[in-house]
Amino acid sequence: MKTVKFGQLADGRSAGLYILESPDGMRAAVSDYGASLVSLAVPDAKGNMRDVVLGYDEASGYENGDAHLGATVGRFANRIADAGFELNGKIYHLTDNNGPNCLHGGRDYYGKRLWGVKIGFTSALSSDIMAAYASESISDKAPEYGLRGLGDNRITFCLDSPDGDQGFPGKMHIEVAYSLPGDGELRIDYKAVTDDDTPVNFTNHSYFNLNGQGSGTVLGHKVRLEADYYNPVNVNLIPCEGNAAVEGTPFDFRSFKMIGKDIDSDDQQLAYGGGYDHNFVIRDYDGQMREAAEIYSEDSGINMKVITDMPCVQMYTANGLDEKQGKDGSSYGRRSAVCFETQFAPNAINSADHDVREACILKAGETFLSTTVYKFSNK
Repeated sequence: MKTVKFGQLADGRSAGLYILESPDGMRAAVSDYGASLVSLAVPDAKGNMRDVVLGYDEASGYENGDAHLGATVGRFANRIADAGFELNGKIYHLTDNNGPNCLHGGRDYYGKRLWGVKIGFTSALSSDIMAAYASESISDKAPEYGLRGLGDNRITFCLDSPDGDQGFPGKMHIEVAYSLPGDGELRIDYKAVTDDDTPVNFTNHSYFNLNGQGSGTVLGHKVRLEADYYNPVNVNLIPCEGNAAVEGTPFDFRSFKMIGKDIDSDDQQLAYGGGYDHNFVIRDYDGQMREAAEIYSEDSGINMKVITDMPCVQMYTANGLDEKQGKDGSSYGRRSAVCFETQFAPNAINSADHDVREACILKAGETFLSTTVYKFSNK
């Protein structure tokens, strides 16, 4: 594994970029700023490598941007209505950063923080050590600094979130591990422990374009979702109670359909989101790993499956994206990517459905574990 400097933050701290390589040639670059996926190079049908995620050239782009490109999102991904909830008889107030809602953790979200670092199965490294050797291969320093058992394809980012952070109860330790185990897979593992009951909902907010980042819209990409139901929303994009059948609606992706086919239909739900920005309920969910989504580009021949143990996936077609400057001089406009955010249901902590609400509550002393895999192949 190699680490390179990823620029300075406004407060003078340095961010690092960590390069993972898989046995089958995939490459991922992840940063300790926001525990973010910065780039992901996969082979297209002709064997050429394409970077299929949107991002920035250095940490300052992530610090100044507001689109959550590639970021780890928490404590609670998606929206919480009216920026508040009740738990164990107490009302908690969060910050409203999306109209009256709290979105992706509020104003002080995890994508704006410098995370600690683990490599392989070693103990956490200080940012000073990482910065000092940012231009060298970490494995070259292993004998001197006791970094045993280093691998080239796994890294873990760590964050300690204090009680009251973002308005949520409980002190929480969070770990997010990225790995490239081979067979075309990028794997993300989440782990969290807390000392008080608290809602949790972690996800990755990568924006995918299988033709390559900066290559235009994804309206020609074909998507299939393992979902018979989705959650209609109100004008504030908060899900209404209950699920709606996708059959006979623009939300029917049970078989492959181009993203652009129905996205501009005369449909009130699409008008609310400016396109797709809705939660889909994964079919036959039982807590085990299963396919949630699949996307394919005929232009590149790249196919990606989303496999997860979470009950839902939010498909967001970057309807509000307006990032003036991305990687390599690219400009990211509206619908130039699509996100597949594996998650609990949006606003689950305020749901009238007992099972939906309880699923997102991590009890004191218990451990939250979840995995999402993005699996690439060619057609």
